[in-house]
Amino acid sequence: MSIPPPAGPQQPEGSQGSHPQGQYPVPQPQGAYPPPQFPQGPYGPYGPYGANGPHTSYSPYGFRPLPPTNGLAIASLVFGILWIVPVLGLVLGLVALRQIRRRGEQGRGMAIGGAVMSAAGMVAWVGLVLSGAMADSWDDLQGVRGNEIQTLEKGECFDSPGGLVGWASEVDRVPCEGKHDGEVFGVVLLSDGSYPGDESLADTADDRCYALQDAYAMDGWALPADVDVYHLTPSRESWRYGDRVITCVFGNQDENATLTGSLRQDETTLDAHQVAYLKSTHVINAALDEVPESESVEDDLPGHKEWARELAGALAEQSGMLREHEWPAGAEGPVTDLAGNLEKAEAAWAKAAGADDVDTFYEHSDKGWEFSDPQQTVTAREALGLATTPPTYDEDGGEGGDEDGTGDGGADEDRIEV
Repeated sequence: MSIPPPAGPQQPEGSQGSHPQGQYPVPQPQGAYPPPQFPQGPYGPYGPYGANGPHTSYSPYGFRPLPPTNGLAIASLVFGILWIVPVLGLVLGLVALRQIRRRGEQGRGMAIGGAVMSAAGMVAWVGLVLSGAMADSWDDLQGVRGNEIQTLEKGECFDSPGGLVGWASEVDRVPCEGKHDGEVFGVVLLSDGSYPGDESLADTADDRCYALQDAYAMDGWALPADVDVYHLTPSRESWRYGDRVITCVFGNQDENATLTGSLRQDETTLDAHQVAYLKSTHVINAALDEVPESESVEDDLPGHKEWARELAGALAEQSGMLREHEWPAGAEGPVTDLAGNLEKAEAAWAKAAGADDVDTFYEHSDKGWEFSDPQQTVTAREALGLATTPPTYDEDGGEGGDEDGTGDGGADEDRIEV
């Protein structure tokens, strides 16, 4: 008995079909897939690379996952977009490209993009510096207390938001006629070299600024009692940028107070007769400033005798300067009388310089002080149109209206201004 074949297309006569007679295909397990079919070619159905082809990895469970993205490539892209440390972004991009080639990771485009944008950031920064866009930073490296603000010139007045004590980042130039924090009376240029240190700069500024103030404010009697000397010195940071300037400044003794009006009294504001008189006073005042460290004659008689000799020489020079100048009619008499008193003071100090004992020294030095009393200069000053109120001194030798502002002249009796 024969069993008819199942319904469906009939096979050609004599054909065994795709399977030998009596054989049937083995069912495939659930979940398995037949291998992919490739077109027939000269190398067989799978081509020259085998069943998986040149770029395909096949497994019964599907395709393999993509390789990871390189972390440095991501970081390079972030640095490049934000221009944060562009040098680092460029380096990270180049390192990422090497790792990607070696490890077969993804992120090549991000690495290239990060490197390119970082390089562009570096070029932009260099352009800003070369074009002068960073000039404001240099301005902030010069000026008050470390010269961290712009350089000031002699005769300029300014306000400092940070005051004249400590550090400040800027100053505002203002007219000297109104209120202001400081007035520049001298500028000192320092030589190149390594940074000398804050203490050394302060000592240099003290010496140079006090020496310059008499040339700017020649009449010490006209200097207000509340005026003090400040100096603006380079900081370690500004020194690296070439700052070599000490700025000498008049300011109020009260750091929270201001000055009003210019203190300048020199050849630009005084007449020739006033200048001639004030120059003569600077001779004796310089000698008075050289008072011995020991204020007591008993403790240092030789030192005081040497000082008396210097005073006698200064008085002789001063009186000679007064007699050589041709004074206007109204001032000739008072100035001549003053020169005569100075010559008497010179003789007394010369005798004190030759004293053999303390008592003899005091005898002659007392006469020297008497003939060089500042009150004897008032008549001459008035005739020349100069200030007529002598400066006052405290018990420590300081003063209000000190002509040199140092306040280190010793006891009251050892410090006069003429």
